[in-house]
Amino acid sequence: MVEEGALLWEPTAEVVRNAKITRYAEWLGREGDYQDIWRWSVESPAEFWTSIWDYFGVVGERGDGPVLSGTMPDVTWFEGTTLNYAENALRGDPDRLAVIFRDESGNGRTYTLGELRAEVGRVRAGLVRLGVGRGDRVAAYVPNIPEALIAFLATASLGAIWSSCSPDFGAPSVIDRFTQIEPKVLIAVDGYRYNGKEFGRAGVVRDIAAKLPGLAATVWISSTPDAAGEGLDWAALRAEAAEPEFERVPFGHPLWVLYSSGTTGLPKPIVHGHGGIVLEHLKALSFHQDLGEGDVFFWYTTTGWMMWNFLIGGLLVGSTVVLYDGSAAHPDTGALWELAAEEGVTYFGTGAPYIVASMKAGLRPTGLERLRGIGSTGSPLPPEGFAWIYADVKPDVQLGSFSGGTDVCTGFVGATPLLPIRAGVIPCRCLGARVESFDPAGTPVVGEVGELVVTAPMPSMPVMFWNDPAGDRYRESYFADYPGVWRHGDWIKILPDGGCVIYGRSDSTLNRGGVRMGTSEFYRVVERFEEIEDSLVIDTGQLGQDGRLLLYVTLVPGAELSDELVARLRAALRTELSPRHVPDEFHPVPGIPRTLSGKKLEVPVRKILLGTPVEKAANRDAMANPEVLAHFVPQATT
Repeated sequence: MVEEGALLWEPTAEVVRNAKITRYAEWLGREGDYQDIWRWSVESPAEFWTSIWDYFGVVGERGDGPVLSGTMPDVTWFEGTTLNYAENALRGDPDRLAVIFRDESGNGRTYTLGELRAEVGRVRAGLVRLGVGRGDRVAAYVPNIPEALIAFLATASLGAIWSSCSPDFGAPSVIDRFTQIEPKVLIAVDGYRYNGKEFGRAGVVRDIAAKLPGLAATVWISSTPDAAGEGLDWAALRAEAAEPEFERVPFGHPLWVLYSSGTTGLPKPIVHGHGGIVLEHLKALSFHQDLGEGDVFFWYTTTGWMMWNFLIGGLLVGSTVVLYDGSAAHPDTGALWELAAEEGVTYFGTGAPYIVASMKAGLRPTGLERLRGIGSTGSPLPPEGFAWIYADVKPDVQLGSFSGGTDVCTGFVGATPLLPIRAGVIPCRCLGARVESFDPAGTPVVGEVGELVVTAPMPSMPVMFWNDPAGDRYRESYFADYPGVWRHGDWIKILPDGGCVIYGRSDSTLNRGGVRMGTSEFYRVVERFEEIEDSLVIDTGQLGQDGRLLLYVTLVPGAELSDELVARLRAALRTELSPRHVPDEFHPVPGIPRTLSGKKLEVPVRKILLGTPVEKAANRDAMANPEVLAHFVPQATT
């Protein structure tokens, strides 16, 4: 077992000297350590965010209005300012390599920045022919392929609004999302490949299109010529060469609509603005991921997860972005590490479960000489995952575990080249993010687990929810518990030195005899056992009364949930957590329910166990593996 907080990596003097954030601090003329810079960034937000605009030379009209006015949630940023995301993303040397694409079969393409601009110009002209203009919505049902990025940039260049879902979403889930925004154009594939298998999607696309009021056209990206039949094909959309033009829009003009997971209700349509995303991603990618020109940036994601939007932000800082379409584990678990080696990736991002799976598979990736940084997100990375990176991947890499959300399309807490990496600890609160930990009374605490809250506005907070004109749904989502303070729904412990530990969702807490604990601590103990591939723990207690504590485990092939294994699990949990946190029951299941972005569905399973019908507790089409839900119904109470 790896001790939480064990030192794994420290920046050398050279790393600190060459860090993007060091150059920024010198430009500011500010001395001091990271915590000094962070404190200034949250105490003087107008000055800080103005410095981001000026330091990066954002393309646009700055305007003369105030940087910040109002209080959360009713905040306005950079009044009188106009800009365009696509114009900022597509500036630079036209000969620079901008995009590398690979799929799981090994097929690939590349685009220089000049080639990418030309494609965006073509597709932009095609969208104009279809009647798309400022404020219209373009929806996409596409995998992580270059056409998705090109269509997004073309949409943004017009001041139109982008929204996308991955083609592994079922029709009802996509309809739940896209009907809320009523797109004018739908761009879709007629099929995709995943884990070595082909999946047809033409029928699903037709079902989706039939339910979208006001849809003017469907554009097909076909795997086989004329396979999709009716509608316009991609080749026709991009048929005419045209220089890209850019409609500059107000700072808060909608850029894209992202969605909450939608596993327990209608997905929230979260709207971000051009200006907030440009400034946030410039800051985050430069000062926390340490990315810039010459870097090759990869994050394993689909177009249905906010990390796709974060990945393509690499263009804003001049990096080459790597788009990958397919399974992370095809033909084997090492597929992504091999991709990183072959493409010379300098920053490799993935979900924490992939790192844990690689560790359990005993991988020792090679050929990563260019790799400087590794990012992990989606769920807390246990200390053992941190240690594996440094023991078996690369001893001099900077591991950045990040935690944030779709709601802000970035991380609240993360890493920076100025700070050491310790097992299980996220090094810092991100610049401009005034993150605190609140106890039940709403008092800030240090060194104790509390609610993750944000007590000052950030420009990438949603400009609104779609179809929420009075902002009621927006306020209810984040500001109902602490007026004027954003409650995110995670447990966090902020250490005296500014480091942070995330303990999972606060609405799925284990509360045993008054002792509250995040689920990540539980999983760390259980999933260390070599027999266990995955796990889910559920506390059925409610209204102050203890219920059953249930542990579900997915076993590795050939293992069984024997009395001897259960006894070892009980002993480990009793010793490492507390006697109160020893499960009442242990159940083997063939899989743990997860969202399409890989998060464990603790809350929906708890509802099922307390008697809620499966169809009301969880939206199957928003899940990666809905078939496993049936294995949780027999234990349900009435």
